[in-house]
Amino acid sequence: MTEPLPRATEICPAGEWTGAAGSVTLDYEARMLRRKRLETVDGWSFLADLPEAVSLGEGDAFVLEDGRLVAVRAAPEALLEVTGDLPRLAWHIGNRHTPCQIEETRLLIRVDHVLAKMLDGLGAHLHDVTAPFTPEGGAYGHGRTMGHSHGHSHD
Repeated sequence: MTEPLPRATEICPAGEWTGAAGSVTLDYEARMLRRKRLETVDGWSFLADLPEAVSLGEGDAFVLEDGRLVAVRAAPEALLEVTGDLPRLAWHIGNRHTPCQIEETRLLIRVDHVLAKMLDGLGAHLHDVTAPFTPEGGAYGHGRTMGHSHGHSHD
């Protein structure tokens, strides 16, 4: 008979914990979850069984029922580095409700050929990169933009 997996029923935010027993490396999409079997980089499994869907950030930690912590790490993924007139380019990216990581000298978005063509037409310099993706959360979502509802109609 198989023993039940340890369960994580809560999240401890980044900067509010120390001493993880392990870590999981998840890409941007995988860091949005409620209930899922996960495997640590050391090869042991646990069940994320959270009360509601959450957006996990780099450095957050799952809290297992036995008190152990499992750190969340952002996995490197294929991204498009955008440089140029950053305020203008960020406005156009945001206008399309595209997740965007905003840094001092560059913007990072997930690879999207349609957006790349638009940004190129706006004079952006584009480069393929591989890096962890931790985009801005948006004003209407906790940790990421969750939908588009913000109290008015676009009709």
